[in-house]
Amino acid sequence: MESARTYEVRTYGCQMNVHDSERLSGLLEEAGYVPAAAGETADVVVFNTCAVRENADNRLYGNLGHLRPAKAGNPGMQIAVGGCLAQKDQGEIVRRAPWVDVVFGTHNIGSLPVLLERARIAREAQVEIKESLETFPSTLPTKRESAYAAWVSISVGCNNTCTFCIVPSLRGKEKDRRPGDILNEVRTLVDQGVLEITLLGQNVNTYGVEFGDRLAFGKLLRACGEIDGLERVRFTSPHPAAFTDDVIAAMAETPNVMHQLHMPLQSGSDRVLKAMRRSYRAERYLGIIERVRAAMPDAAISTDIIVGFPGETEEDFQGTLDVVRESRFANAFTFQYSIRPGTPAATMDGQIPKEVVQERYERLVALQNDISWEENKKQVGRVLEVLVAEGEGRKDEATHRLSGRAPDNRLVHFSPGPEGGGDGQPRPGDMVTVEVTYAAPHHLVADGPVLKLRRTRAGDAWQARQGAPAGEAGKPGVMLGMPSIGRPAAPARQEAPGCSTCP
Repeated sequence: MESARTYEVRTYGCQMNVHDSERLSGLLEEAGYVPAAAGETADVVVFNTCAVRENADNRLYGNLGHLRPAKAGNPGMQIAVGGCLAQKDQGEIVRRAPWVDVVFGTHNIGSLPVLLERARIAREAQVEIKESLETFPSTLPTKRESAYAAWVSISVGCNNTCTFCIVPSLRGKEKDRRPGDILNEVRTLVDQGVLEITLLGQNVNTYGVEFGDRLAFGKLLRACGEIDGLERVRFTSPHPAAFTDDVIAAMAETPNVMHQLHMPLQSGSDRVLKAMRRSYRAERYLGIIERVRAAMPDAAISTDIIVGFPGETEEDFQGTLDVVRESRFANAFTFQYSIRPGTPAATMDGQIPKEVVQERYERLVALQNDISWEENKKQVGRVLEVLVAEGEGRKDEATHRLSGRAPDNRLVHFSPGPEGGGDGQPRPGDMVTVEVTYAAPHHLVADGPVLKLRRTRAGDAWQARQGAPAGEAGKPGVMLGMPSIGRPAAPARQEAPGCSTCP
């Protein structure tokens, strides 16, 4: 009997791509493929690409080149390229890498299994790019990476025209899902054990404009609050120009909506914001921060910032530093501007020399690191309920700690103790109550005993995935390792400015 073909999906870029990759994995498994074992070259390798990152095309073709010998040694192997770079380059990919079998775009990820089969039968590359959305991604089969947390896409595409961003031309105009469809998906996820959902869109707070309800996003947050068993609701990312007080009220008044906000700033200079076509100014941005903190004093706010946009002066950059000082961000994803072909900013006058961008970037990172550390020190002594996570602590094995996320999304490393507080070892998806004993710029530590362990349906779901009998999963030695793609804990250096869902 012929064994099932194996697959691997390699993901680059933003949360949208992570979410799409879960769909691609679900599609392939529904078609009979199985995941390749670690270290094994899969029969089908899928690249889900990003066009926002610097040198994204060079990285793709370098990776494709590394697979060429494997493909030559295994004629039955197939290579597929999808995502934003595929949408942009289309047939150029096959011209530059003729050993690629399938190229598909952002609007037709559901076509992948059919295209692979066509390529296998015809023995020639299949390139299929749609210019508009074919099937809303959330209607496709999904293989979620996490048993306890899930992305829920509420819209796709973007109606903005930021001069540094190519995403709208690749993802298309914004398309909104109906609230009932979104809430049904959330209820289904909760029934499967999920405790936390993140509502996902290029600009989540413009949700509802397509069907004529400008207050729809706040209503959606409140509706999520009525779903039994859903403990944490997050969203990413809102646009400051469309951020309204009804959303602040919904966040403050809905118990399971976390007091955490990621709101891209991009620049603190009104002149640069205008050149970026960001339809807000620093005063409006700071006003939103002020109102959020008035309603939720404990809110943790993070942001995206671009350094070195064309024409940025030292005075402009100082404006950014001023907004950062006043905003007191919990963390910031910082980007050095670099040219993106196909964007208006690529041909603007006043491109900033690399060494100037680097020097400004280093000053910004130093300032934000100091602020992040000061804000984290305020957490020492606080008692927090932490959702135990997989793969969030890269040094957990060496430090004999586990890791998870506080309600405000701060990363917490904690000591589970020999018996996890007397109730057994915490599992991913379980909740632990701990007291913070130490703060670093990008994480917290709780080295005292676990004050309380609350076992959850999400922990049960994680345990079931491991195939372990009750009482076995989660004992010392069990790997708690899943890549936390799209949820970095620290404002590590990022190489390219992107849309608000690109970290």
